Amino acid sequence: MGELLDAALLLLRVHAAALLPVAAALAVAEQLLLAPLRDWSELLLSDPFRAVEEDFGRLWVVLCAGAGCEAVIIALLAAPASRAAGALLLDRRLSNRAVLDPRGLRPVATAAVALFAGLLVATVSFAGPFWALGFGFSALAVPALVVDRVNPLRAVGRGFGLAGRSGGRGLWILLLGYLTWWLIRILVGTAGGGLLTELVPIDREAAAVLLTGMRAAVNTLAYAALACLAATLHLETRFRTEGLDIALGRGLGTGPDPLAVRR
Repeated sequence: MGELLDAALLLLRVHAAALLPVAAALAVAEQLLLAPLRDWSELLLSDPFRAVEEDFGRLWVVLCAGAGCEAVIIALLAAPASRAAGALLLDRRLSNRAVLDPRGLRPVATAAVALFAGLLVATVSFAGPFWALGFGFSALAVPALVVDRVNPLRAVGRGFGLAGRSGGRGLWILLLGYLTWWLIRILVGTAGGGLLTELVPIDREAAAVLLTGMRAAVNTLAYAALACLAATLHLETRFRTEGLDIALGRGLGTGPDPLAVRR
């Protein structure tokens, strides 16, 4: 587990110039998209517990929509992260421009799989704990699409299968990584932001802008890191369960897509 997290952070450090700007744009878009829902639910970022006491039903809708947005963003970021991870594995480090080249990211199929993941996670989130299954089983679909070069339907199936192998090892690793970053996001984006607004006398509108910016900033790092974790976990699971390392060692991984699934 420690090696996987190290590998994910190494991947992020190597290609931060490519991944973080995209993650930042998506994190800001998420905040803008959720803003009308927050207004509807009367959720205050500086005092989120008030919404729990007054109208938990509306707050739950916002949380489920947010979970779906997170799944979409992580899936979209997993495409360049997976492309970069596969190239590093083959000792063919790509430039940051090449990492974002649409020709290697299958953008239409990636967007479709990402939207599927978001709708799945948002829907099952209404059932509470089933959010974990939706997120964990859908997180590896885009890495399968980009690295394994399979069609979108098969990519979803492979993502579910890879996450569930070895007693759901991939699922538990993804959830542990998510919860780790969730705690960081709560401490920085919510608790830290609320404390800052208490220490610095600013009006309500300025506080909302400040808190939104802090949430977007910490989400940028979290989403990029989770996408890199999904990319490295996908390859590591193929090592353990499909003998990918053996195939590459025997020189079977040749051609334009050496990591593609051949059957």
